[in-house]
Amino acid sequence: MAFKIYTKTGDKGQTSLIGGTRLPKHHIRIEAYGTVDELNSHIGLLRDVTEDKDTFDLLISIQDRLFTIGSHLAADPVKSKMQLPPIFEEDIVTLEKAIDGIDEVVPEMKSFVLPGGHVHVSYCHIARCVCRRAERAILRLAENEKVDEIHGKYLNRLSDYLFMLSRWYTLKLNAAEMAWKPKM
Repeated sequence: MAFKIYTKTGDKGQTSLIGGTRLPKHHIRIEAYGTVDELNSHIGLLRDVTEDKDTFDLLISIQDRLFTIGSHLAADPVKSKMQLPPIFEEDIVTLEKAIDGIDEVVPEMKSFVLPGGHVHVSYCHIARCVCRRAERAILRLAENEKVDEIHGKYLNRLSDYLFMLSRWYTLKLNAAEMAWKPKM
């Protein structure tokens, strides 16, 4: 028999974690890995529009790391016996090196900038905002349940990378970077 995408087991508002535990779909754990999944889709959109091979390759790696984080969040920390891949400190160092590389070529920031200027830049900002939301969800979950600290650290650095990637696209695409000038 072929695998069916629908199981009907979630029709009453619950879903299963890896390990079998059932939780309401509004549980913070589900919100956390759902937001990581949403972020992964936005990274896919960024990947689809990039023409730079190094950026493309890094975005693929980021998507892999986000699937890893999502799998950890989708696993019952007590009941799951599944061996899941880890996030490594080197994954964070990779993002930091990419940030530093961009920082060497973009102009110095003199003020906050408004998101936008080119569709690629906007995609970066949307992904950055979803990344921050995913980080907040993980931190809320960590207040009551065991969550590997490196997952939040990775998302924190990823949001920094996405901001810097927006600045790199602004430079590369000769887009206007609009300084925020508060209306007083």
